[in-house]
Amino acid sequence: MNLSLQHKNALICGSTQGIGFAIAKELALLGAHCTLVARNEDSLQQAIAQLDKSMHQQHRYLVADFSNNEQVKERIQQFAKEHTIHILVNNTGGPPAGKITDAKDQDFLSALHLHLINNHNITTALLDGMREAGYGRIINVISTSVKIPLPNLGVSNTTRAAVAAWAKTLANEVASAGITVNNVLPGATATVRLSSIIENKSNKTNTSLQAVEAEMLHEIPMRRFGQAEEIAAMAAFLASPAASYITGQSICVDGGRTGSI
Repeated sequence: MNLSLQHKNALICGSTQGIGFAIAKELALLGAHCTLVARNEDSLQQAIAQLDKSMHQQHRYLVADFSNNEQVKERIQQFAKEHTIHILVNNTGGPPAGKITDAKDQDFLSALHLHLINNHNITTALLDGMREAGYGRIINVISTSVKIPLPNLGVSNTTRAAVAAWAKTLANEVASAGITVNNVLPGATATVRLSSIIENKSNKTNTSLQAVEAEMLHEIPMRRFGQAEEIAAMAAFLASPAASYITGQSICVDGGRTGSI
């Protein structure tokens, strides 16, 4: 099985912590030159320093604030003029928890701009380079909510579904160019976001953190939370030559929690 990413350039968004950083580390271990994108330059520099360079990889970073669509678009377009990207990982922290009946217009608009619009702008800026290279892997880190909506994540459920539909449409349009588009759907993963979700539910229900965590674990057949490295392993496989005939898919990495087939 060919999993080598030597001589491939990868751009990973939201990559200074959590799942994004774990994916960057995994792609680097397979030989990719990684460009990390996030808003905090100090964190980017620290993350870059931890990536594998044993195959003479050259890692870079871009500073961009995903709450500013125009800034992200401009910096990616400029970068694409000088660098060909073979692997794109679209990854951004999810919207705040809350019931959909409590959501305001701006909540939906902000989430769509943060996820869908940024994903679209970044992807379209890099597509020509992928076509010319004859190799493209677009991987979107979304959520299992695109299979079954999750309670108390109304805006997130809605936005993630929109991204999944966008990705499936895109996959069909670019497949003939040798470009694949797939979604990785993490389940409950031990990250800062999971801690935030547990804390939010604890506060709203006046329940202890331990009780909320126990309830969540009970829903997972493997009875544990996922690790960021386990999500990264799926993303790395989809980025590899071995996954060349897999496209338009949404793949759960959730310890069996999602109840659909």
